[in-house]
Amino acid sequence: MPVPNLKNRKCLVTGAASGIGKAVAIAVAQDGAELVLTDINAVQLLAVVDEIRAQGGKVACFRAFDISSHDAVRGFADDVQRDVGSMDVLMNIAGIAIWGAVENLQHQHWQRCIDINLMGPINVIECFVPAMIKAGRGGHLVNVSSAAGLFGLPLHAAYSASKFGLRGVSEVLRFDLARHGIGVSLVCPGGVRTGLVGTVQVAGVDMEQPEMKKLKNHFVSHAVTPEHAAKKILEGVRKNRYMVFTSLDIRVGYWFQRKFAWPYEIAMQLLNNYLQKAMSKARGQEK
Repeated sequence: MPVPNLKNRKCLVTGAASGIGKAVAIAVAQDGAELVLTDINAVQLLAVVDEIRAQGGKVACFRAFDISSHDAVRGFADDVQRDVGSMDVLMNIAGIAIWGAVENLQHQHWQRCIDINLMGPINVIECFVPAMIKAGRGGHLVNVSSAAGLFGLPLHAAYSASKFGLRGVSEVLRFDLARHGIGVSLVCPGGVRTGLVGTVQVAGVDMEQPEMKKLKNHFVSHAVTPEHAAKKILEGVRKNRYMVFTSLDIRVGYWFQRKFAWPYEIAMQLLNNYLQKAMSKARGQEK
């Protein structure tokens, strides 16, 4: 059944220690949900738990671990479902960003993107969704993909592999889970001012070079806040909306891509050329 409100609903949020995950956890708590939280950063996760509880929110369970570890997710799921019960809402928000030209990407870059951004959500789905189905209460699944899960953005091959993959999983589950009353939302954020902006890796490029700092500042100036993104995500859950956009530019870009394929291809090539030029300039500044 749809989830028009989150009051007294059991809600799992991954990546809850910072960025969109933290903003979503706080917003869900304010709506009266019973939270189950996880993140890889134990110190920051505890700080978020303390903040939510200080505001009167309810955190039933939390644990810090790497979402890419199936054993860790399975152990957590077993404990949660024994002590708290099955979830009503699952929110796969944890993720990392690694970009770079294909000749600079190492195997570890590809592997880490897939492990965290794709296998992490799959681990959660595998370990938590069957119990939701068995409980028969319906519910909702949120998977945070990216604009890079919609468009062929330059330097995003490894990142897009994970985000396009999650988009595919979501598209299938959208129909597979409908018969169980479980809705699915695929969130495709554009720029969001989170910690990922400061920690994003571009293989083979020093992000401290002036040209790269200029690009980063341009990105930040057009980015929305995590709180705005959280608001859009919760709206998507309440309205049982499949495609959820956190900013107008990505919504318009998605429409443009589908309606005007040839101009879209030209725009992507121009963007690719621009970023390649910026990277070459940055490498020249390193010398």
